[in-house]
This record gives sequence, C-alpha cells and structure tokens, in this order.
Amino acid sequence: MNFKQEESEAMISQMVRDFAEKEIRPNVMHWDEEQIFPRELFSKMGELGLMGVLVPSAYGGAGLGYYEYISCIVEISKVCGSIGLSVAAHNSLCTNHILEFGNEEQKQKYLPKLASGEWVGAWGLTEANTGSDAMRMKCTAVKDGEHWIINGTKNWITHGISGEVAVVLVRTGDLLDSHGITAFIVERDTPGFRGGKKENKLGMRASETAELIFEDCRIHESQILGKVGDGFVQAMKILDGGRISIGALSLGIAKGAYEAAVQYSKEREQFGKPISQFQAIAFKIADMSTDIEAAELLLLQAAHLKNSKKKLTKESAMAKYYASEVAVRVATEAVQIFGGYGYTKDFPVEKFYRDSKLCTIGEGTSEIQKLVISREILK
Repeated sequence: MNFKQEESEAMISQMVRDFAEKEIRPNVMHWDEEQIFPRELFSKMGELGLMGVLVPSAYGGAGLGYYEYISCIVEISKVCGSIGLSVAAHNSLCTNHILEFGNEEQKQKYLPKLASGEWVGAWGLTEANTGSDAMRMKCTAVKDGEHWIINGTKNWITHGISGEVAVVLVRTGDLLDSHGITAFIVERDTPGFRGGKKENKLGMRASETAELIFEDCRIHESQILGKVGDGFVQAMKILDGGRISIGALSLGIAKGAYEAAVQYSKEREQFGKPISQFQAIAFKIADMSTDIEAAELLLLQAAHLKNSKKKLTKESAMAKYYASEVAVRVATEAVQIFGGYGYTKDFPVEKFYRDSKLCTIGEGTSEIQKLVISREILK
C-alpha cells in the first residue's frame, strides 16, 4: 500500500482548507452556541463537489475515491467537527446507500440533487430503544397494494428536520429476522412524514440531530432500495464505509486540537521560556503526534481496502475505534496544555474537547467496534 499523497489529493486538501478558513472558521462559535445548522453552507460545498465526493461524475458527483474523501472530511473537521459530521453523514450514509444499492432510475433521480447540495440527505436506522440492537426496531411498514404504510419513529438522525430526503430502514418482517428489514427512500414532503424533536447536545451543536416521525406514511414500492428484506444487510455494508467517515472526522478533530496546542505551547511562556520547552508538555505533544499518525495509517488502510472493493469490516472498525479514542485523548491533552484558557470559549480546544466525544458513540460505540473486531478475528 502506497500512502504517499498524490498531487491531485494535495490540491483537493488545499481547496477544502481554504474554503474552511474562509466560510467556516469565522462562524464556528456562533453556529455552535446558537445551534444553527447553516443550510446555505452545504449548497456552497456542493458547488465544490464536497456533497458528492464519492458519486461518479455521470450523476453529477466529484467521482473521487476514499483517500480524497478522508482528506476532505479531515480538513473540514480541523476547523469544525459539526460541519465535518454533517458532510460525512450526507456522503457516506444517505448518498452512498442510494449509490450502492439504488437502481438506475433512483440514482438518476436523487444523486444529482444530493451531489450538488441542492438536497441534504438523512439516514434513519436508530430508534429510541434500538441503537446497536437494530433487529428489534419498532418502526414498521405494512404492504398495501403497490404501497407500503410506514409507522414509527427514528431517533438521533443527522438532518432529521432539514434533510430533503431520507433513506430509512424499516421492519417489514418478523422481529429479529435479519431479512425482515427494508430500506426506503422517503422525500421530505411525503404526507405522514415529518421531523420531530431536535436534540440539545454537548457538542456537534451545529450538526442537526433530530427525530424522524412516520404516521401512516404511504410510500410507493418504487422507493424501495434493492429488494424487500435486504435492508439490514445493506445497512451493515454502508456502516463499514461510514466508519471510515467517522474515523476521518475523528482524525480531523484530533489534528485541529493538536495544531492549536502545538502553536500555543510555543507562544505561552512560564518561568522565562515557552512551555513547549518543558518535558511535561513536550512529551504530551509527542504522544499526541504518535497517536494521530497511527490513527491516520489505520484509516488509510481501510480506505485502500474500500477503494479495492475488498472486505473491510475489521479494518474499518479498527480505524473508527482507534481514531475516535485518539480524538478524545488528544482533545483532552490540548485543553490541559492550554490550562485555564483551554476551559474557555475564547480558544478553540474546548470545542474540540466537546465535539470529540461523539466520535466514540456515533455509528457504533467503541464497545460495539471492539465486538465487531473480536468477532472478525475469532470467527
């Protein structure tokens, strides 16, 4: 595996870096404190290809691979984890599910709108009492001629209120049947479908997280992705790629916190010299840098397998697990290096600290990743 960054990848990274500095950084704390989901920003990112990074050019996307995708998420997340999370969820979950499992008509209809940023996508698997235990979901669809009637609620859904379209996993068969779940594409203006409660979160506050509510929502059978009963198997494959997304989000947060801490350690003086010259601080920086390098290598390995269309369940889980824990460790140490200033909103590391924790929870907790990894090793 050659992880040397190609010139095109470096150019893409620089483009995203410049965009983030101009369009995101000046607004980060305002969006965070007011819990504003900056919808217009996503239209601008669509113009740059950031809303359809993996979508082929035939459907209006950028047609790039997972190395470039990681670079894009990292550069955004170095500035704002919330925006990185929303871009990741839009690309890797909703858009990618349609790309991977949609028929040609569905791809032609939805991918250009999603890739351009005209539409923002949501993806609904989780429910209030079924997080990782997805096969016990209570949101159901009952067949009625050529239509299906959906009833139930999905929770913790990124873009649950603002997303113009959602891919939703719904039980169409028996409880605990892995072939009893089906994926539907549901447009926002469909009668019986609406957004619900918006969550008031510790971090990632500019990334909208809300309920999806279905009340006798009639969906035509043409909106089914793949076959009836394929939804759970599809979701597990989508989550393999999604873990690369959250790993990249984690890596970006870690890099952002690390870079801020290194810069501060060189500027802040105590006892007549910069604090970076004290071994206690220098060793923290060494540990942070080493963790970041290791997390990045795990991510690139998973990206290589994904680009090669090889199985990556174990490797993507390892990358997500390790990178998310690194994000928390690095952000924590960054706050410590900043001292009292790190605990204030005048400096960036307190937000990295708050945002980082989501990475160990979303798209499968660290404990679930260890379960996935161990099963892959021991089966």
